[in-house]
Amino acid sequence: MQDVRERLSAVGYLPDDATATSVFLAGQLGKPLLVEGPAGVGKTELAKAVAAATQADLVRLQCYEGIDEARALYEWNYRKQLLRIQSAGDERSWDATHDEIFSAEFLLERPLLSAIRRDEPTVLLVDETDKADVEVEALLLEVLSEFQVTIPELGTIVATRRPFVVLTSNATRELSEALRRRCLYVHIGYPTAQRELEIVLARIPQAPADLAEQIVRTVHALREMELKKSPSIAETLDWVHTLLALGLDTLDSATVRATLGVVTKHASDAEKAARMLKLG
Repeated sequence: MQDVRERLSAVGYLPDDATATSVFLAGQLGKPLLVEGPAGVGKTELAKAVAAATQADLVRLQCYEGIDEARALYEWNYRKQLLRIQSAGDERSWDATHDEIFSAEFLLERPLLSAIRRDEPTVLLVDETDKADVEVEALLLEVLSEFQVTIPELGTIVATRRPFVVLTSNATRELSEALRRRCLYVHIGYPTAQRELEIVLARIPQAPADLAEQIVRTVHALREMELKKSPSIAETLDWVHTLLALGLDTLDSATVRATLGVVTKHASDAEKAARMLKLG
């Protein structure tokens, strides 16, 4: 586990004990890792860090409402198939043409199939799983249970080298118990101020420590205000970058007022933050 912590830290990701342990166990047991938590706490970055630390390729399936099997798994290259049918002419039997156009040459791999078929070290990221429909969950169950994909025209494709799988969820809807049973689980919340300061200084080493501390302290004050959207770690980093780009080395009231839009994304949040921070 210490090795996992050190390797993730070396690529700029500072895991807590629970996260480092979960990554270690996912690798040892060959089980998918379900990472849940609010937006912007580093769930996607964890998958990227695992790929970087293990020198693996990252294959990403970005979930969204309406995503279907064709976008997640595979589809046929219908245009290329049609051209082959036209070029075959009438002299060739349909059975021969059918067998040819439903071959690997005409298959368009999508992320799930691509990750299954790869021989190289691979991290499969199924990002924002909770945004997909329950039908896609059923598809994931087959893939994550046996690490295989069945294509009626080609048969069953079994992974020769299992990918390291990370599923992320913002918990906008409850994932099925069947999917959860197949995964190890870790929840990533907002870090403590001290850990967030460490993250900022690790990711932006040129930032003055005093400035980073001021920004982190202000971000934590914003998170306690029950805003529509609490600032994420990514937005903390954006705020530091903003002040460095402006050539500023302190976060006074005027600077907060001028740059508050970096960390608040709703007018009501900005007004509430300005009022509670007494920015005038």
